[in-house]
Amino acid sequence: MVDPVTALATASSAFSLIKRGFQAGRDLESMASDLGRWMGAISDLDQAEKDAKNPPIFKKLFAGKSVEQEAIEAFAAKKKATEQRDELRTWIQFTQGQSAWDELLRTEASIRKTRQETIYKQAQLRRKFLEYCTYGLVGIIVLGFIFFLLYLYRVNRLNAMPLEHYIIQPNLLLSYFQLFDKTIA
Repeated sequence: MVDPVTALATASSAFSLIKRGFQAGRDLESMASDLGRWMGAISDLDQAEKDAKNPPIFKKLFAGKSVEQEAIEAFAAKKKATEQRDELRTWIQFTQGQSAWDELLRTEASIRKTRQETIYKQAQLRRKFLEYCTYGLVGIIVLGFIFFLLYLYRVNRLNAMPLEHYIIQPNLLLSYFQLFDKTIA
């Protein structure tokens, strides 16, 4: 999962470079790599927000941070990214016009779709694989414990003395009394 704090730090550093570029009078094409980093970080923030809304069961149980804390971090990062987007839109519309902003949005949608198909899909598959492996491991441990208990029960049952040793049988009653008489006499 993408950490919202890291993604926000990446987006903020790229945004500050873009902002300085606009202030220095650079054109949009010369800041393409910074815009690409910013768009990638914003896409990571969106994915972090989606992941925070639907975390895996084991993350809910064993994560260092609470699910609520991650959701709040993702929400705060999303608000900061919205502010950056609005400021970027103002800069681009002021310097390049509305058509440049529309083109940038199309490019951003293309980048987001590509990242969704590659990076996020692989991360989701990896997370699901680990989750299913954990389910399997827990299941094997539980079954092993049940078989161990059954083994102990069977061993105990086989090593126990038969019930005949605890019951006095009528045909042997005379021999018990004769044994008792010999010990007293």
